[in-house]
Amino acid sequence: MKVAITSTGNTLDSKLDQRFGRCTSFVIYNTETKGIEFIPNPNREAQEGAGPASVQIVASRGVEKVISGEFGFKIKSLFDSLKIQMIVLKEPEKKISEIIDMLNN
Repeated sequence: MKVAITSTGNTLDSKLDQRFGRCTSFVIYNTETKGIEFIPNPNREAQEGAGPASVQIVASRGVEKVISGEFGFKIKSLFDSLKIQMIVLKEPEKKISEIIDMLNN
């Protein structure tokens, strides 16, 4: 299964980004192959529509779950219609490597 994690940077030491649509990067983690892909978020400076555009990015990668600090109210219905689960993690100090460890256990 592929999981998208919002990240403040492009390393495993980066922290969870609290913003979904305007996060710095998306980390796509494959729980089966243990593959990791970092994708810079082109929507973080968008005037509007960052959330829906970011949904398209993660959906195009075939993710089934998205982990972030918060999600905008406009995108819940989009994720619901795509059958993508949203997981809110209120731990801004949590490193990407620690979240991946949690997914593996």
